[in-house]
Amino acid sequence: MGAGRCWNGYNFPLYSSALKSLLGFNQQQLTLLGVANDIGESVGLIPGIVINKLPPWLSFLCENSFLINIIAFLLWLALVVATNSNAWFGTAVLVTNMRNFPLSRGTVSGILKGYVGISAAVYTVLFNMALGDSASKLLLFLTLGIPIICLAMMFFIRPCTPASGEDSSVHVHFVFTQAASIVLALYLLISTIISDLIPLSDTLSYILVAIMVIFLMSPLAIPVKMTLFPVRPKNHIPATDSLIIWFRKKDASDIEILLAVGEGAVKKKRKPKRGEDFTFVEALIKADFWLVWVVCFLGVGSGVTVLNNLAQIGFAYGLDDTTILLAVFSFCNFVGRLGSGAVSEHFVRSKTIPRTLWMTCAQLIMVVIFILLALALDGILFVATAVIGVCYGILYSVTVPTVSELFGLKHFGIIYAFMSLGNPIGALLFSGLLAGYVYDAEATKQGSSTCVGPDCFKVTFLVLAGICGLGTILSIILTVRLRPVYQMLYAGGSFHLPQSSGH
Repeated sequence: MGAGRCWNGYNFPLYSSALKSLLGFNQQQLTLLGVANDIGESVGLIPGIVINKLPPWLSFLCENSFLINIIAFLLWLALVVATNSNAWFGTAVLVTNMRNFPLSRGTVSGILKGYVGISAAVYTVLFNMALGDSASKLLLFLTLGIPIICLAMMFFIRPCTPASGEDSSVHVHFVFTQAASIVLALYLLISTIISDLIPLSDTLSYILVAIMVIFLMSPLAIPVKMTLFPVRPKNHIPATDSLIIWFRKKDASDIEILLAVGEGAVKKKRKPKRGEDFTFVEALIKADFWLVWVVCFLGVGSGVTVLNNLAQIGFAYGLDDTTILLAVFSFCNFVGRLGSGAVSEHFVRSKTIPRTLWMTCAQLIMVVIFILLALALDGILFVATAVIGVCYGILYSVTVPTVSELFGLKHFGIIYAFMSLGNPIGALLFSGLLAGYVYDAEATKQGSSTCVGPDCFKVTFLVLAGICGLGTILSIILTVRLRPVYQMLYAGGSFHLPQSSGH
């Protein structure tokens, strides 16, 4: 499934402080580098178009030609180009797997986005235990290590024929992958805490990293098992019976075509309805498209503001080492992504509840948390980081299947890539301009380049609370609009196209 792919955009907090100190940047300049990170990571319009024209593995190859040459570019442009690799192989993996498993879209999104969310914790363990807390070594690994990994794995990402009906073996494989990811996430969180509290020898550190790699690669057991022990489908039909069925279907389709011609339906081009395949232009003129975009923009933009400024938030609230803070955010981000995928899949099938309801809940909770952060209550930092991580993960994960259900999978790559633009735009407005400006203004009052105290981000948190409040209202409207659509799509507990569809 490509769940073990590396994601180099979420480790910016690991080396952001080193960049700030080395280059003498203020916080606004540093957050603009974070924006470059988000732009490169999320601008996937070109990969979204390419994925319909070329095989998925070619997207992996394209990203390496960019990544290897980042040293030749200026720092901001280098971050844009380097993290744009995420858009290339992220699009290839996500689009391919959504098409391979169209009956389990929420589960697929939760698993893939969950591994992306936990990647920051993977890099944190690697950074602490194998690279000696060296930002330069981490950047060298990103420059050389990731292209090698991608080149080794790219041919395994390919389209396959989706299973018809509810395939029990597919369900078992999903459960195994979810369990493996949960074990990995817990291991990463515990390892990070232990390494922060207890000095570890080099030998023990390398052993812990090796165990992490084993957990990370454990989903590969599924294709190995399927290759060594292939299972013959239970509903296998003899060749003679298959031929008879084919002729019957062909006669039926010929009759339908003749009837359609007689009624003049073939000559008339009908606009797609929600649940069918939209082109990008057709989706752009839909109110639901822009409602989803704005809701995602407001919620994800608020979450990424916290992520980009996490190190400085920790220092402002009195932490000397923010490594655990990043590990907590990463773990909870993973929980939100994986959990919302599975939970939304359950309720959309059993109760036809729109997935956007969980986006509403996430933004409402973020309103409360941002207000509590602004009030600087004792002990709020780690709790708030954890909760925002969960909500950020929910917003990211739920958007994926929602877009595919409303506008189809045929042009899913380009449509979802456009939706993802809410991340860098939100980062630019809320992180680069708002948070950076407020932080530097407060630092100037204190007569230092480093701001200390809750006032460093108080105004930012209050504004983000208002932004998430608006996002809550819009997501409620969106959920009400989509309820009849989901009742149509998931009537009887299984996904099907509208009856009037021409598919």
